[in-house]
Amino acid sequence: MWKHNHPLILSAVIFLMTLSFGNVVFAQTAQEQVSSRRNQLESELTVLEQEIAHQQAILDSKKAQSQSLERDIAIIDAEIKKSELSIRAREITISKLSVDIRGKETTIVSLNEKIIKEKKSLAQLLKKRNEIDSFSLVEVILSNKNLSDFFEDVDMFSSIETALSDSFSQIEETKTVTNVQKESLVDKRTAEIELKNIQDREKKKIEQQKAEKKQILNVSKGEEAIYQKILKAKQKSAAEIRSELFTLRGSTAISFEKALEYATLVGKKTGVRPAFILGVIAEESNLGQNVGTGNWKTDMHPTRDRPVFQQITERLGFDPDMMPVSKKPWYGWGGAMGPAQFIPSTWVMYEKRIASLTGHSVPNPWDPFDAFTASAMLLADNGAKKGTRSSENLAALRYFAGWTNASKPAYSFYGDEVMDLADMYQKQIDILNQ
Repeated sequence: MWKHNHPLILSAVIFLMTLSFGNVVFAQTAQEQVSSRRNQLESELTVLEQEIAHQQAILDSKKAQSQSLERDIAIIDAEIKKSELSIRAREITISKLSVDIRGKETTIVSLNEKIIKEKKSLAQLLKKRNEIDSFSLVEVILSNKNLSDFFEDVDMFSSIETALSDSFSQIEETKTVTNVQKESLVDKRTAEIELKNIQDREKKKIEQQKAEKKQILNVSKGEEAIYQKILKAKQKSAAEIRSELFTLRGSTAISFEKALEYATLVGKKTGVRPAFILGVIAEESNLGQNVGTGNWKTDMHPTRDRPVFQQITERLGFDPDMMPVSKKPWYGWGGAMGPAQFIPSTWVMYEKRIASLTGHSVPNPWDPFDAFTASAMLLADNGAKKGTRSSENLAALRYFAGWTNASKPAYSFYGDEVMDLADMYQKQIDILNQ
């Protein structure tokens, strides 16, 4: 008899039950492990972020005080501690994303195995279905089979085929969604790993701060009066400030007086504080050794930026092979141009506005005035014209990491450094305005 005891039917039913059960158990176990590790990392990250916020509160409090030996040492200690905590927090964030990615990869492997097995089972059932379809009514009668049993077996086959087909479709859909999620996580991890390069720079900064602390204590011998004399001796005169060189990446350095002239002019037209503009330009010039050492043919995004770069240099009458751009880092694309470090595809979005403000019919990203103008416009668009410290910090982070990533603690170092530079330049500006 065919009914219910046919080995292929029984094996198909058992196969479906085993496969589904095994997959559920496997998926639950893997998901539980991923969830457990992720929750552990989340807890660690929350604690670290609270500690970072505490150190920032100490810094804000100390910076509001008058300059003294105790205050400056406390600031250095808080900055060192905050940097160390930030590095650890970033490492945990990378680990958390890695755990998620491994979970998605495990799910994808499991789904692939299930798809292969179900394809084989479906193929076997289709082959058997063809055999059933080839039976004629006469053959059924002559074979002494019960007609109702035969058609019940046919219905059973049909149900199993439908179940397998539906399951196969669901697996393919789940696999597609999981792959998309995995790619998204990989992109996020790449963004975090990219900061490891900057972490090396941050670690060097910590060593410099420790050396600075040691030097202060050695020179002052821990006495406030001696330290105040040292501070007074280090104060620059207005003439020294004006003549001091302001370094620009991708362009020749200019005097601080000229840099302030540009920043003041574009600041009035965009509503962005001049000292803040100077802070951003200086930070962009300080970010790594790769700025201005790249080549557009190898370091720029091939479709997004290279054609636009050719158009920009052609309009300016420049040889593209001779123009400095940022070198491609190991984690992405380079090709940023001039002191403001705009990539070509972003620069062309601002060209008309730059031309309108500067009067230059063809804006030049390597020209300091055009670069200052572009930077101020982007910062204004990012919210800096509100003029508050928090709005400037956020505008700087958007300048560096984009609007999506600006709120991430991993990028906070950039805003902190820009604001420190802006504070320094504001003091110099105040001296010049006395």
